[in-house]
Amino acid sequence: MDQNDFNQFRQFLEDACGISLGENKQYLVSNRIRKILEDNKIDNLGELVRQLKQGVSRRLRDQVIDSMTTNETFWFRDTYPYEHLKNVHFPQLLTANNKSMGSVRIWSAACSSGQEPYSISIMVEEFKRQQMGVLPKQVQIVATDLSTSIMEQAKSGEYDKLSVLRGLSQERLDRYFDKSLNDNWRVKPFIKEKVEFRVLNLMDSYSSLGKFDMVFCRNVLIYFNGDLKRQILQKIHGCLKPGGILYVGSSESLSGASDLFEMIKCEPGIYYRAI
Repeated sequence: MDQNDFNQFRQFLEDACGISLGENKQYLVSNRIRKILEDNKIDNLGELVRQLKQGVSRRLRDQVIDSMTTNETFWFRDTYPYEHLKNVHFPQLLTANNKSMGSVRIWSAACSSGQEPYSISIMVEEFKRQQMGVLPKQVQIVATDLSTSIMEQAKSGEYDKLSVLRGLSQERLDRYFDKSLNDNWRVKPFIKEKVEFRVLNLMDSYSSLGKFDMVFCRNVLIYFNGDLKRQILQKIHGCLKPGGILYVGSSESLSGASDLFEMIKCEPGIYYRAI
């Protein structure tokens, strides 16, 4: 792999979606784009970069970004954010004690194939069951990702057997999913109806999203450099309601953003409150 072509590819990826690719990732790039080169009859990385820069094909651009984006996700990842929802945040946000107007809005940013927003929707249902089915407020979950193809997959709400085994108990599988063809499982309509999926690049404006009570932006900030991470956190802060809650990944921190968020320690885990 020509070093100059590799460097230009790295720059394209950072400009397009903010991903900072390490200088030693030639093997990773080679593995992930090999099929794209074959399918599009492109000879090498240099020719691919040329076509990407010229904007020859939006489909090609999406294919490359999809291939280089890590869509690793599973149900109720790390457990504690969802327990916080049910036991701490929902009692505060959804009950009659909260006098604020409008629905409760939650944003699942970089939601990948949909397990995170659907897990949040399941938590809403479980809270309703605890409260004898009474919910004074509606919950709207907005789920975004930059990948068009992964958004279509998430919208379908259909998962293969391997996917549903990653984090779902048998009880939740039976209650919130229907068996479909080819041994797949489909999210039930009353879980899907709370979730609105939109394609969104975190580098773009968030103004169309509105304000949120809570944002899940988990296991994605690690792919951005420090300056871009700060910009994204500033924009997330701007779309949170006063005192709104932010969850990041268990291995992520908000260093450099202490003027925007206050860290709240729980047992277990942490979350951040907008200042």
